[in-house]
Amino acid sequence: MNNSLYTAGPLTHLKIVVVSLVAAIAVVGVAIASSPRTSDLGTRLEARVPLLKAGQPVIWSGFEASTIR
Repeated sequence: MNNSLYTAGPLTHLKIVVVSLVAAIAVVGVAIASSPRTSDLGTRLEARVPLLKAGQPVIWSGFEASTIR
């Protein structure tokens, strides 16, 4: 048995690739299964959020240094 991936055989590398692909597919499957089932999620969120209207533009000054004499 080799303790290094550099000296491992091609069958060992193939096994590692297959196991990683199966794990990745399982993670994606769990993520898809746990996603919400609504196809109209945007409309549902818009109905719950209160409407905010923009007010008049405001000029902000960033200079607030005190003068020392």
